[in-house]
Amino acid sequence: MLSGFKKFLLRGNVLELAVAVIIGTAFNAIVQSLVKDVFAPLLAAIGGQPHFEKLVLKVGSGEIKYGVFLNAVFSFLIVAAVIYFFVITPYEKLTARFSSPEETTLRECPECLSEIPKAAVRCSHCTAQVAPLTEPTSETH
Repeated sequence: MLSGFKKFLLRGNVLELAVAVIIGTAFNAIVQSLVKDVFAPLLAAIGGQPHFEKLVLKVGSGEIKYGVFLNAVFSFLIVAAVIYFFVITPYEKLTARFSSPEETTLRECPECLSEIPKAAVRCSHCTAQVAPLTEPTSETH
């Protein structure tokens, strides 16, 4: 029983998940600091008030603290923008630069325009006979 638990803990998925959680937590601290210490003061300089906690709607004897909700919405939007513009966009550009175009193994059937394998001699959709595609050979002289 203990060996099964040891095997589970040493499995690659568990270790990768643990590393991802730790990195994610550290990254969250960076993003939260960026929002709180950089973007909130910029919003305060532009709009005059970076925090909306004091915005309250009195209903009878209760209070609806919609300012706290507004803070959460603005924080979410800022975090989403930071993630998109400073993580996702550069990552996509970097992977596009280093990735090679994938070679497709499919082609269109000339009869029904369904996708079929390049080497097919008969369409699996309409059963029409199709000429097999020959791969271009690179001959060296």
